[in-house]
Amino acid sequence: MLINNISPILLHLDPLAIRWYGLFLAIGVVSAILILQKLFKEQGHKIELVYDLSIWLVIGGLIGARLGHILFYNLDYFLANPLEIIMINHGGLASHGLTIGLLITIFLYQKIKKVSLKQYLDILIIPIPLLAMFIRIGNFFNSEIIGKPTNLPWGVWFQRVDAEILLRHPSQIYESLIALSIFCLLFTIYKKYKDNLHQLFIFNLFLLTYFSTRFLVEFVKARQGIDDFWLLDMGQLLSIPFILWSVWWFLTRYKRHGSRDKDSA
Repeated sequence: MLINNISPILLHLDPLAIRWYGLFLAIGVVSAILILQKLFKEQGHKIELVYDLSIWLVIGGLIGARLGHILFYNLDYFLANPLEIIMINHGGLASHGLTIGLLITIFLYQKIKKVSLKQYLDILIIPIPLLAMFIRIGNFFNSEIIGKPTNLPWGVWFQRVDAEILLRHPSQIYESLIALSIFCLLFTIYKKYKDNLHQLFIFNLFLLTYFSTRFLVEFVKARQGIDDFWLLDMGQLLSIPFILWSVWWFLTRYKRHGSRDKDSA
């Protein structure tokens, strides 16, 4: 039997406490910036853009992730406890809100800085699943976003959640491994085929693979933010628009490519 009785606090430095989640989040952000720096340099893009844009994306992503958690999963609680909205150290970030926050930040950056980022989106999205991997490891250390009960041999007893022995799916580990696989997929495809890919191919491949797998993993996760009356949970409902958009994008590109082939024949 696997037991998770990990304290969420890594180190006490009165009056501050360093948390495992914060450590993994920081590692994820730094890793993402280093990867972007490498990819931008290889493509001859300005490295300064990485540093400037990273600041925007970190702030916008965190705001989006926090607001996503508040609006999608626990609005009543935060309306009753408004001071908790800024207590990000108490936990509560949503990946769907993170994605929306990043997209809005990119839009605002373009408007304010008067620069087009469309040509960079395929690069910018590559390290995002790696960041998601580290965030999910942080969730595991926090004993949050836990799975449903299971009899599988790798079930985990989250002692900070369940007083009595109850094995659950380690859904955070599932999502972490999936995110790592998506990162490897995006990175490999980009490195090998970047000169032959449609613009935004990598970007939409991320949306399709990440949110499709997220939709599936939700079936083994404890429900969050929605009544049992609904067939799907909140994470699945929020994933559907991203899945539909990416499917539509690939279908339209395939049809255009097919029609060009017919015309050339």
